[in-house]
Amino acid sequence: MSTNIEWETISLFQDLPDYLIDKVKPIFEVRTINAGNDLITEGDQGDEMFILIRGRVRITKSMLMQGMNLPIMEVNTPRKVLATLDQTHYPVFGEIALIDRDTRSATIQVLEDAEFLVTNRDRFFELAEKHPHIGNHMLMAVAKRMASTIRKGNSELVKVSTALALALSRYKTIP
Repeated sequence: MSTNIEWETISLFQDLPDYLIDKVKPIFEVRTINAGNDLITEGDQGDEMFILIRGRVRITKSMLMQGMNLPIMEVNTPRKVLATLDQTHYPVFGEIALIDRDTRSATIQVLEDAEFLVTNRDRFFELAEKHPHIGNHMLMAVAKRMASTIRKGNSELVKVSTALALALSRYKTIP
């Protein structure tokens, strides 16, 4: 495993002492994904979490419900780019899979050959059982990220609802 990773700067491990970070490291492996491939595909099942340690990725999300086709749109599955990230801050992807094996909520496209630290739900819970303090710390970090995502989503929902209301108000019918 790469020794130049600054583990203490990864959001899930911030404020953990080095001796506890040393207990976390063995549950991760390094995985290389070539440019042009998807790391995570929206709608797929998953139980792995990824931390980008080299390369660049783009996060996209479908803007329509799966299977929806609008005749006014030229593209059947319009996607919104949520972010383009590199390894600078060791971004974390798929962390919800540590808690819930539900479907992936976005697609992560690899733009440049990339390396990721990877763990899965079973390895995480095995670690949490042996070291409850570490498990609690990591779950709190995941919960904070999820809360932030929900707040951002709520803000976006208000914007979309407002835009829809404005658009509909232009087409109101006169009785």
